[in-house]
Amino acid sequence: MLLTDTQRQALLWLAVAAAAWWGVSLLAPVLLPFVLAAVMAYALRPVVDALARRRVPRWLGAGVAIALLMLLLLAVVLIIVPVVTQQWPLLREQIPPLLERLNAALVPLAQRHGLDIAIDVEGVRALLRRLISGHEGQLLDQVLASLRIGGSALLAVLGNLVLMPVVAYYLLLDWSAVVARVLALVPPRWRLAVDGLAAEVDAVLGQYLRGQLLVMGALAVFYTAGLALVGLKLALPIGVFTGLAVFVPYLGFGLGLVLALLAAVLQFQSLTGVLLVGAVYAAGQVIESFFLTPRLVGERIGLHPIAVIFALMAFGHLFGFVGVLIALPASAVLLVAVRRLQALYVSSPWYRLREAAPPRGED
Repeated sequence: MLLTDTQRQALLWLAVAAAAWWGVSLLAPVLLPFVLAAVMAYALRPVVDALARRRVPRWLGAGVAIALLMLLLLAVVLIIVPVVTQQWPLLREQIPPLLERLNAALVPLAQRHGLDIAIDVEGVRALLRRLISGHEGQLLDQVLASLRIGGSALLAVLGNLVLMPVVAYYLLLDWSAVVARVLALVPPRWRLAVDGLAAEVDAVLGQYLRGQLLVMGALAVFYTAGLALVGLKLALPIGVFTGLAVFVPYLGFGLGLVLALLAAVLQFQSLTGVLLVGAVYAAGQVIESFFLTPRLVGERIGLHPIAVIFALMAFGHLFGFVGVLIALPASAVLLVAVRRLQALYVSSPWYRLREAAPPRGED
């Protein structure tokens, strides 16, 4: 059986796609820092371009942009680490009295309804003694020993952390040249269509990034103000951290909630204070899920609020945590492709013939 030119071309493209998929799967650990560096460079490119328009040399603008990003990440780490290290040891002393007061209110109420319910405060106290033994120095020695055993893995992680900003810096310097070289690989007969698709994808992803930054800023203000209103002393660091961490859906919110509840338990030592902090986070989650993200992110990339929620669930189910991270930007790219396919379908002779065909019974 002889294959037509179209069939041979289709088989060739399938072979190329299979080889590319195999190569990416084989080199995934090596490619990861380069992919993250490319994402970093893409996100920082508007900043570098804006500095270049103000006659700042591109090498200097790229260095300033990456330095600012690194300082922002360092500031987030410096915000969260002191909160945890200062308050974690206090849990052993503060939680049992809180549970005893809860027992004092819960047990009479349960007995009134014929129930024998009580919290095992001594069991919780023993558990806290095992978890928070006070020998943090020994724990640090064990961690350092494990790091010495797995020194190669540690060096690999540190190497990637250094490699990513370096690669991002060189990508920012030569961004236009890199894009031009990639587009030069496209066959000339497809170049016009690919240029248009790339421009539309770039516009959609830019709108996504701007929308996500607005969501992060709004939530940082909301959580800081809400926690301050309920009287939490650490409202500023925890609120800012939660707002910035929502860039990672679910995980960022969960970490902020845990930190806030931990601070509330240690400061208020009452169920009322903990519930008030929980109410602030419940309100923030409702505002973020049903208003801010669908409106500021979903509408900017052309996704319906239901589609935003579906994308997060679908990508999370298919790809796990990484899928949750890439759900919205990947959906924006797919939306561009779907729009192009819809335009081709609507303009195709098959669609127009179906549209012009008379209904049955009118022949």
